[in-house]
Amino acid sequence: MGKIVAIGGGEINKRETLAIDQEIIRLSGKKHPSVLFIPTASSDAKEYVDDFIDYYCKHLSCKVDVMKLIKQNISTEEIRDKILSSDIVYVDGGNTLMMKLWRKLGVDKILEEAYEKNIVLCGISAGAICWFKFGNSDSRQFKNPAAPLIRVSGLGLLDGLLCPHYHSKKYAKGRADSLKKMMKRTPGKALAIDDFCAIAFVDDSYNVLTSSPGAHAYKVYWKRGKFYHDKIDILTGVTHVSGKVSHQS
Repeated sequence: MGKIVAIGGGEINKRETLAIDQEIIRLSGKKHPSVLFIPTASSDAKEYVDDFIDYYCKHLSCKVDVMKLIKQNISTEEIRDKILSSDIVYVDGGNTLMMKLWRKLGVDKILEEAYEKNIVLCGISAGAICWFKFGNSDSRQFKNPAAPLIRVSGLGLLDGLLCPHYHSKKYAKGRADSLKKMMKRTPGKALAIDDFCAIAFVDDSYNVLTSSPGAHAYKVYWKRGKFYHDKIDILTGVTHVSGKVSHQS
């Protein structure tokens, strides 16, 4: 039940997640799938939209539509039609507070329907966090660069907490240390994903995907007063890792 690909980070205009994006297309089951890009996290940034269209349409040969929720007036019926008629829904990186607008417009409920219909749901950074129950987010730093990272609530299609950019040289901003402290305050398990790495959740199992050597995903947790971040992938490319996923509707 359901397909979700959570990408830790990478620049699409530099083709940094190419191997991951090719796997996303494969998961759709179509050679030229219809891809809906939702750029709410970047405030419908034109440059981001143009880069995505250039990449997924011209380079990856997909049919691309864009759903702008901030800069265009769009009805609930149009939102539903765009999402449920797509083979792939891709959410951009940016500010995780986008989900407040989603909930106001009912986008969250329609995305849950898309999940049940086996439409591939995917995204990068904020667009990866959104599918989980919780996320490690830098959303407050958009207004105040000195603000701490915070735990935010996602859509809850996948249980647990997700931390993107785990060891990122560009976007880390103390992610690893922040996640360590966050998990100590709130017991449980989290997944942490480096840039150029993703986890594909298909039904009740997951695969770890990488597009660069040295990119990894981790299971992160505290046990008996000791902190663990266990690496769960070892190879570049599509690495199949046995694991079970906890779903929450």
